[in-house]
Amino acid sequence: VQLQASGGGLVQAGGSLRLSCAASGRTSSHYFLAWFRQAQGKGREFVAAITWSGDLTDYADSVKGRFTISRDNAKNTAFLQMNGLKPEDTAIYYCAAGLHYALREYDYWGQGTLVTVSS
Repeated sequence: VQLQASGGGLVQAGGSLRLSCAASGRTSSHYFLAWFRQAQGKGREFVAAITWSGDLTDYADSVKGRFTISRDNAKNTAFLQMNGLKPEDTAIYYCAAGLHYALREYDYWGQGTLVTVSS
């Protein structure tokens, strides 16, 4: 499975962005999808995850109420709607996929897309 993240850019604080993660290859398996981010000089941080069916989602406390993860399986694409962006949300955002949501084991990673939030 190949994952392609897109949608990053420069936005002012309080603004919104929508990231996309397009999957290709062996997409017949029921992968759960997740977003991570890594700010400059910091470690990778979990942002959000969603099951294949979309019935379960999970968010980091730092983004709850501001970010929404969703997916369109017909298009093999996951989304991360980011509202109320803050400068501390500035990071490279990565999408990842795995088979076991409960275990949070990730088998595939995409390249990142840069989100920059100006104050």
